[in-house]
Amino acid sequence: MASKKKKNNTKQHTLSELQTLGLDLLSSRAHINNLPLLLRYVSSSSPAQHALESILSLQSFFTPLLPELPSNSTLADHDSSTNDPELRFRTWARSQLDQFLQSLASIALSSKSEDALIEVALDTVMEFVKLGRGGRFQSSIYHRFLHSIVHSTTDLEVLLNLLVSKFFNYVDVRFFTYVSMEKFTKNLEIAKATDREKANAHEDDEHISGSRSELAIHKMYYILSHIPPLEVEEGKSDYESWSDLGECCDCCLVEFLLLVSGNILMLALAIWNLIQFTSWFSTEKTKDNGTNEAPNVVNSQNKPKKRESGSPSTPKILKKIKLKFTKAWLAFLRLPLPLDLYKEVLVNLHQMVIPHLSNPILLCDFLTRSYDIGGVVSVMALSSLFILMTQHSLEYPNFYEKLYALLVPPIFMAKHRAKFFQLLDSCLKSSLLPAYLAAAFTKKLSRLALADPPSGALIIIALIHNLLRRHPSINFLVQWEVDDEAQDDVSRGEDELIQDSEDTAPGTRRNTSSKLSGIDPFNNEETDPAKSNAMRSSLWEIDMLRHHYCPYVSRFVESLENDLTVRSKTTEITITDFSSGSYATIFRNEIGRRVKQVPLAFYRTTPTCLFSESDFPGWTFKFGEAGKVENGNKENSVAAVSTEDEEKSAKRQRMSNAP
Repeated sequence: MASKKKKNNTKQHTLSELQTLGLDLLSSRAHINNLPLLLRYVSSSSPAQHALESILSLQSFFTPLLPELPSNSTLADHDSSTNDPELRFRTWARSQLDQFLQSLASIALSSKSEDALIEVALDTVMEFVKLGRGGRFQSSIYHRFLHSIVHSTTDLEVLLNLLVSKFFNYVDVRFFTYVSMEKFTKNLEIAKATDREKANAHEDDEHISGSRSELAIHKMYYILSHIPPLEVEEGKSDYESWSDLGECCDCCLVEFLLLVSGNILMLALAIWNLIQFTSWFSTEKTKDNGTNEAPNVVNSQNKPKKRESGSPSTPKILKKIKLKFTKAWLAFLRLPLPLDLYKEVLVNLHQMVIPHLSNPILLCDFLTRSYDIGGVVSVMALSSLFILMTQHSLEYPNFYEKLYALLVPPIFMAKHRAKFFQLLDSCLKSSLLPAYLAAAFTKKLSRLALADPPSGALIIIALIHNLLRRHPSINFLVQWEVDDEAQDDVSRGEDELIQDSEDTAPGTRRNTSSKLSGIDPFNNEETDPAKSNAMRSSLWEIDMLRHHYCPYVSRFVESLENDLTVRSKTTEITITDFSSGSYATIFRNEIGRRVKQVPLAFYRTTPTCLFSESDFPGWTFKFGEAGKVENGNKENSVAAVSTEDEEKSAKRQRMSNAP
């Protein structure tokens, strides 16, 4: 007898047999044993048609039972040895429902599943989420499903895209997604702390757990970054709720079956399931008489309905969503983010997160730590930190010192240099900036222009132009000569060096002042702008740029020759026009420029020399005399060589004639 049951359990059913099993299960409880048979085919290893047929039948069976099934917390309170047959049936049905949900999650997470099957599994899970509590949002089912997604080790691009496109537009789905993400991050922090304690004993296990946690962090960031922000415009709102909608995804399943198989029996079964569910839902709504109202986060109507912006619940919903949004992001930013993800978060933080936080100042710790790291990370954190300082009154005393330290040659090759230079120009725009600080930035930029590529020199010239125009007190740097006091200080230091040298004659010390006219008191290695001696220096680098090898740079630097103190006659240069420049852009601009006079290799008379004497005063270029001298030297060398050869041949002849 046991062997016969085993054969029945392992038998592979055809599609028509599965349809019969589903119809029998839905018709009477006498065929309840068909449920485990159908549940066996809800797997990624089963054929797609068999899995779809089983999902349809099981969903139609469990949907009317959802209000009667006990929750997991209720099951823990009841005695397992109860004699009530109805309670035992509901308990067993609840365990079968949990197993069905696990099978749906495994299909959605499997890399072997077809895209259409993944979509059906996702729709089915979300239907149980919608109807699991008598029309209210079943957060426990949704939380377990998201937990499976986050901690899965496979690539879930198809599933995540479907989840984002189909369900993240609903306000209650967003709300509970934020709640789940906050819980996941806290659990991940605890797991990270536990892994660090076991690091010394199990290094390989730590590497595996570290890679899994990084994958989970990437998935959480993908989910958080793709949730659309909740914004309410004047006169209308653009959000709706998912739960208690009254319309099931069986319509989607019917369309899918019609497109995929064209099987009339399967289509008839799907339509019958839809009719059964619709009749049940209408009786339940009549029976409840409106008692099962959804909370403020969800909608209580029978179909998706946009809330009116003037309703009293709109401000409360906005406040709750924004609060959960803030908690989820703050918990996520406390995680040890991988370097690539860390940079991506910093790049998008000022647009994607800060405008929607309930209190953006809460990000100050994260941003100041990022800004103190230095290098590219500081450049990426500058955008968000600048917003907190200018729009939310954040005080950061060492901001300009850190910004000054970022002015190094590699910044002109950075990926996000365009945004950095725009922010640098904005940070130096205030007229309340001290003169020594403006002079230090101007001098530092001019020194960098000597070593940077032409594209970097163009940006620097534009920045210096704006600084000189905004701060007239530093315009003296353009035509400044080293003062006598600085000259004496430098001369005194040079005299001490000369006095210590043994090879220096005593009389040479008096002529040092003439040798020190080119020494710049500016300290380029100093990280503190106040100690750089920029106010005692001059912008001699600008004169060097006038002779730059790139004609575009040498022409552009002429803009600094104007009197920039007269603001009515000058305008600021837009940094965005030069911030993304490169060799390619300069070359395109140069070849596209119209040239009035084109140099040609044309001479009225045949040139007799390469350079004329007027080009080099004091030099003479006489090709003829030089040629004669050279020919004479060649003849003398040839005669000397021939004489030496004759002497060697005579010596060999005497040696051969000797006895």
